Parts: sequence; C-alpha cells; structure tokens
Amino acid sequence: MTTKQGTVMGPVDYLMVRFPGNKFTGKIAPELARLEKKGIIRVIDMVFMIRDQDGKLLIMEADNLSGDAAIAFKELAKNTREWFSEGDIEVIAATLPKNSSAALLLFENLWAIHFKEALLEADAELIDMGRIPPESIQRAEKAIMAKGSV
Repeated sequence: MTTKQGTVMGPVDYLMVRFPGNKFTGKIAPELARLEKKGIIRVIDMVFMIRDQDGKLLIMEADNLSGDAAIAFKELAKNTREWFSEGDIEVIAATLPKNSSAALLLFENLWAIHFKEALLEADAELIDMGRIPPESIQRAEKAIMAKGSV
C-alpha cells in the first residue's frame, strides 16, 4: 500500500512458542499459511531453536529446516527476511530449557493497513498501543466459560 507518506505497513508483532520435549513437527504451518493467504498477516521472519537433552543449542532460519518441518514451512519460508538480530535470538534462546524447541515468529498485521491509512489521511496521531498479556486473556476466558456464555 502506498500513500502520500510512502509505503504503509501494518503493525508488526512477534511471538515465541515453545515445544517441550522437542515435539516440534510443523503442525502450525498450515494455519499460518491460511492467515497469509487470506491477507490477515504476512510472515516476515521465522527462527527455530532446538536445545537438546545436553543443552546444545541449534538455531536455524525457516529456509534451513529439514524433514517434516521443512516441508510444512516451505511456502512460508520463501518470502521471509532476516529481521531478528543475532542478539535478539540469543536473548530469547537463553530462556529455552533443555530438551525443548521454540519458534520465533515476526509478522505484519495486514488487516490493519487500511485502518492505518485512514488514520494518516485524518491526520490522527497514535497515542498508545499495547497487548493484553496472555495470562490475563486466559483468566478472562475461564471467567467467561464459568458463566456459561461465549
């Protein structure tokens, strides 16, 4: 998207997902691909980390995967760029326990681009932005389920 201000990107988020017991299989790839195909997100960068039982760490970009994971993430990996710095990856990898894997994902929220363009055209200024912590969402979901309403 291009406006008088230049190319407009949607908000960019990252998330890290851990797989205890190194049970990373690539089963999340189809949903990410579906979200991309529908124009909801654009995967910018994906980094995978595997720490073995002895604590040895292997870090690889999506296009360097092998086996089932490589097949699952092949399409998504085609357009990724290396936005995460080595320092970013090292800080996050330091929290990864032995015998576990993690996927670090950076994605653009394409759904927000037209709204952002409207804000720019209206000369609006973004005051603040944030994300509700997952723990708070889980508590709210439990409370909603306890009341029997969705």
